[in-house]
Amino acid sequence: MKLANILNKFRNDESGAVTVDWVVLTAAIVGLGVLVVTQISGAIGEVTADMAKAIGDTETGTTTAFDDGFEKGGQ
Repeated sequence: MKLANILNKFRNDESGAVTVDWVVLTAAIVGLGVLVVTQISGAIGEVTADMAKAIGDTETGTTTAFDDGFEKGGQ
């Protein structure tokens, strides 16, 4: 076989092309995911800190009420 025929056969052979397509597609999706996570991670940290501050600043109190009909809370 001549070298030109071998190169022609190699160029026209499409076996494995689908695998290459899937690898490229998967790499693009992973890259997009990493980009999204890096973009929103700072905002998520700020929201979490704001929520923690709001929860920490909330004053809570305890009250005891007797609704059993007796004047001093029971017998």
